[in-house]
Amino acid sequence: MTAIRGGFLLVAASLAEPTYAALFEFTGSAARNDGTVLYEEQHRVEGLCERGEFEPLEHHVIYLPSRGSGSDQPFAEKWLDYSASAVRPTVNFRQPNFNEFLKVTYPDKDIVSLVWQQPGGDTNRSTLDMPNDLVVDAGFDNFVRQNWHKVINGESVRFRFLAPTRGTDYAFVLEPAQNQTVKADYLVQIRPDSFMLKFLVDPIVLGYSKKGVLTVYSGLTNIRENADQNFTATIRYNVTTYPECELTP
Repeated sequence: MTAIRGGFLLVAASLAEPTYAALFEFTGSAARNDGTVLYEEQHRVEGLCERGEFEPLEHHVIYLPSRGSGSDQPFAEKWLDYSASAVRPTVNFRQPNFNEFLKVTYPDKDIVSLVWQQPGGDTNRSTLDMPNDLVVDAGFDNFVRQNWHKVINGESVRFRFLAPTRGTDYAFVLEPAQNQTVKADYLVQIRPDSFMLKFLVDPIVLGYSKKGVLTVYSGLTNIRENADQNFTATIRYNVTTYPECELTP
């Protein structure tokens, strides 16, 4: 019996996937419908390869003016921490040229805290109860991958999405999409689930590769065009460093 148990433990140990640090890096180019490039993004995601799958921990985004603009200095930055949840990261976003910053934290396991300094204006502070299906900021990307088998099989998934500048969250649907201008291996969209909100908020169209990489984002961005509104753009992404493990289950 001892020999059998020892043999079983050796086999189990040999089959266990090691855990090790991993890096996922990619860039993005945001453009208008006419092809005019608005700005560039540089993403660095540090995480772990655990059980053969990438687990994000820290995500840093640098936003740069378009090439040829005469400047190579970042005009905005964002830091995300996924250590508590891959779909509900803490968020620290700053766009100094509009004197704007946004912070999303979780002072308690069921509470979301929001601090938003409006462009050149007042600072709004609020808290709200956190639903179990809440998705925050770039956590949508990990949410898509967590539901990968549903996504590629054409199923829909309902969830709540945080609207930090409004101090609340709304019901959304992740579902298959068709689009004549966005091309990818898999196309999905995020749209409001509310009948009234559908008329006010356009869907965000997302393109993914077979590896589970976000290749295209088309819709409202988090970068300001002016003090009153953000850019609406199509962002095309290219991976510069893949983690040494899978991105999808």
